[in-house]
Amino acid sequence: MFIFESKRIFIVILGALINAMALNFFLIGADVYASGFTGMAQLLSTVFTDFLDIDFISTGLWLLILNIPVGVLGWFKVGRHFTVYSFVSVIMTTLFLEIIPIVTFSDDIMLNAVFGGVLGGFGVGITLKWGASTGGSDIVAMVLSRMKDKPIGGYLMVVNGVIIFFAGVLNEPENALYTLLALYVTTRVVDGLHTRHEKVTAMIVTKKTDEMQEAIHQTVVRGITILPARGAYTKEDKSMLVLVITRYELYDLERIINEVDPQAFTNIVHTAGVFGFFRRDH
Repeated sequence: MFIFESKRIFIVILGALINAMALNFFLIGADVYASGFTGMAQLLSTVFTDFLDIDFISTGLWLLILNIPVGVLGWFKVGRHFTVYSFVSVIMTTLFLEIIPIVTFSDDIMLNAVFGGVLGGFGVGITLKWGASTGGSDIVAMVLSRMKDKPIGGYLMVVNGVIIFFAGVLNEPENALYTLLALYVTTRVVDGLHTRHEKVTAMIVTKKTDEMQEAIHQTVVRGITILPARGAYTKEDKSMLVLVITRYELYDLERIINEVDPQAFTNIVHTAGVFGFFRRDH
C-alpha cells in the first residue's frame, strides 16, 4: 500500500509540474487561457496586473486562493481522500508556477495554444488516471454530481465560456479563438489518456461475485445490478456486475477489480444519460 500511494503522489506531482510547464512555457506568455480554475486564475492575474497595477499576486497564488474554499467544500461533500490528493496537486502546481520562469519559445500564438493544450491535457489526464484531480472545477463538478443526478457539463461549459469571452475582451479577439483551440486540444488529450465523460457504465464479469460486490460498496457508494452469466467456451457459471459511476471513481474501481479478481473481464462504456436515482441499488 505504501508503494502504491507513493506512486500516486509521484504522478500527482508530475502532473502538477507538467501543468505548470504548459502555463509558463506556452499559455501565459501568449495570453492564451487554460480551462477551469486555472484559466480563472490567469484572468485575475491579467486584470490585477494590467489594469489595477497590482502584480504581487501571481497566477499560481490566485490558483491557490481560488481553490481554498473549494477544497473545504470538497473535504465535507466529496471525501477527504479525493480532496487531499487534489489539494496536493493544486499546491504543487502553485509551487512550480512560482519556481519555473515564464519563457517564450515561439511568437506564434497557435503553436503556443496547441502545445500548451497538449501539455496541459497530459498533466490533467495522468492525474485523473491515478484517481486524483487538479482541483477547482473538478471538485465543484464532483459535488454537483453527488447533489443532483444531472449533467454537470453545462456548468463547466459556462465557466470555460466566461474564460473564452474575457480572453477576447482583455486581449485581442483572436485570443478568445486560440483559447478555444487550447481548450479543445486539452480535452482531446485528456480523452485519450482517461475520459472526460461524466458518467460511465462498468460491466464486470467475475466468479468472485460476493467479494467484488462487498469491495466495491466499501469504496464506491453506487448501486450494483448482478446478472447471471456463463462463459461460452469454459461453460463456467459467473456473474456480471453492472454499475454506473462518475469518471472520478473509475480509478478506484479499476484498483478494486485488480485486487479482488485480476481475471475478471471488465467493459467500460460511455453513459449518455441516466434516468432515476443512480446512487441507489437498481
